[in-house]
Amino acid sequence: MALLNMVKALNLALRQSLADDDDVVIMGEDVGQDEGVFRVTEGLLARFGPDRVIDTPLAEAGIVGCAVGMCLYGLRPICEMQFSGFAYQAFHQIEGHVCRYRNRTRGRYRVPMVIRMPYGGGIRAIEHHSESREAIYAHTPGLKMVIPSTPRNARALLAASISDPDPVIFFEPKAVYRAFKEEVPDDAETLPIGQAQVARAGQDITLIAYGAMMRPTLEAAEDLADQDGVSAEVIDLLTVSPLDTETITASVARTGRAVVIHEAPRTCGLGAEVVARIVENSLEYLEAPIRRVTGYDVHFPYFARERAYLPNAERIIHAARETLEF
Repeated sequence: MALLNMVKALNLALRQSLADDDDVVIMGEDVGQDEGVFRVTEGLLARFGPDRVIDTPLAEAGIVGCAVGMCLYGLRPICEMQFSGFAYQAFHQIEGHVCRYRNRTRGRYRVPMVIRMPYGGGIRAIEHHSESREAIYAHTPGLKMVIPSTPRNARALLAASISDPDPVIFFEPKAVYRAFKEEVPDDAETLPIGQAQVARAGQDITLIAYGAMMRPTLEAAEDLADQDGVSAEVIDLLTVSPLDTETITASVARTGRAVVIHEAPRTCGLGAEVVARIVENSLEYLEAPIRRVTGYDVHFPYFARERAYLPNAERIIHAARETLEF
């Protein structure tokens, strides 16, 4: 196994998918000659050529629209949006065509594409570069919505998304891109889409997070154990649509308490859906109200204030203690 950061792990998944399937192509702004704004596509143009790694104009709607046609003719395109905040230009293609073709044609045509997007804050970026709008895509029928949290699960989930018969929106937490390294197997590996993982077992409270928020959540769980003797179970959602309701509700039924964490704004965020699922399936086991630790209902602030916006271990610990003391 090699020690890889998330950028290198994603690159490995792309390289192996291109090598294994001639129908896989990559397309996006600067993915070829410049090897991607975060260098996720480094070396792929040189190895696979311009017919497989395609530099496109600065036209997100054109990228996704062309990819729809490619899918209908049997290809498996991987589209890169340089930042998730730029993808709104393509949303009419995503909502009007990508997510609908299977239903529109009664299953005759599918759209096996992946749309990769770096998302979230934490890298001191400018406006339109730090949004967390996963709820928009999770709310759209016909799309799967995947958000990895570590190099290994990023590689495995991207490989699974590329081979999936339906369209997948793949959010990459850019705050994690080069934050740490993890052992990643050399041989191909996949994880099932729609299945959460128990990142840390516990019995006193359930902490539920995904993407970049997994790091402060795990840090909070460690501090709760060290400072309070609390055994916190941590659930990594990995896929936010479809949600793994079974894993979430089974954990909360066992612990009786829950805190949900995400960096997106609170109102109508994914946390609200997670809370609803818990109430629908595990209400009789709850010992305390469910708390949410989220971003605020404001636009993501400029970089001088982003640390005050993003959930951190301190806020998670405070919410957990309130829940435990109820």
